[in-house]
Amino acid sequence: MTRTQENTAAVTRREWLGAVVGAGAVLLVSPLGRAAAAMAAPVTMTVYKSPTCGCCHQWVERAKGAGFTVVVKDTPDVTPTKRTLGVPESLWSCHTAVVGGYAIEGHVPLDLVSKLLREKPRAAGLAVPGMPAGSPGMEVGGMKDPYDVVLFQSDGKTSVYAKR
Repeated sequence: MTRTQENTAAVTRREWLGAVVGAGAVLLVSPLGRAAAAMAAPVTMTVYKSPTCGCCHQWVERAKGAGFTVVVKDTPDVTPTKRTLGVPESLWSCHTAVVGGYAIEGHVPLDLVSKLLREKPRAAGLAVPGMPAGSPGMEVGGMKDPYDVVLFQSDGKTSVYAKR
């Protein structure tokens, strides 16, 4: 190979860096790049709970561990929040969260909250009625009860979103 052929075949560090930066810029302005950047941004969740509830605190810790930014609003009575958000009384649990425009009632698994935010169904929110053993924040003594995660509508209609 002659010296001229070597120079044309080799990529300089400056050319390589320019190509990498250019490709990154194209990715950032593309719809795929914007979607990836949006998914990487932390999602803020506001949790309304009793200041003395240990299982609510555990669920908040699970939410943080799942990558959510959590704002906690300790309140002695979460009932007004549940009513304002339209959570059907039959689905009530100990705490209520709001994320992405949805109400999250009780010990809903965080992977399902993330799925809800990705899929964006027409719904008011998700709920795990009561406080089933083995649900996030209720892992006590190794017991695990089967339970339904319920998708609810603003008109009170419900359907099973997942079984755990």
